Amino acid sequence: MLRKNQGGFTLVELMIVVIIVGILAAVAIPMYQGATERAKASEAVAALGTIRGALRVYYAEHGTYADAAFIDGAAVTVNSILDVSDNDLMGRYFSSACYSFDGAAAAAAYSIECLGSASVAPYASEVATIVRSIDHNGTITNS
Repeated sequence: MLRKNQGGFTLVELMIVVIIVGILAAVAIPMYQGATERAKASEAVAALGTIRGALRVYYAEHGTYADAAFIDGAAVTVNSILDVSDNDLMGRYFSSACYSFDGAAAAAAYSIECLGSASVAPYASEVATIVRSIDHNGTITNS
């Protein structure tokens, strides 16, 4: 009985394909997770830019970045000093509770920190480990 030449893949060829797909997945998944974290953190960075802009306006009007109400750890919306409201800072991942001032009254320098763990936004649990800060020079740091 003669066998016809049957087409198809051998087991070795299929195993090689599975190994290649596994290697690609092992590389792609961590890259994807890092990209999604950076995308979520961009919301905080945008809000930090808004706060920095408000602080620059305050500095232009008063000659200092803060007054006595701004002490270390103060919320940036305290007493509406910066004319930045809770609604201005409320996002999908971060809320106004995340942003705090670090500096001294009558300061010529400051730092604003965003702690994802302090957020009460709808998807706050997804950014609990994210920490970003901005200083008076506009330097953004990841902690």
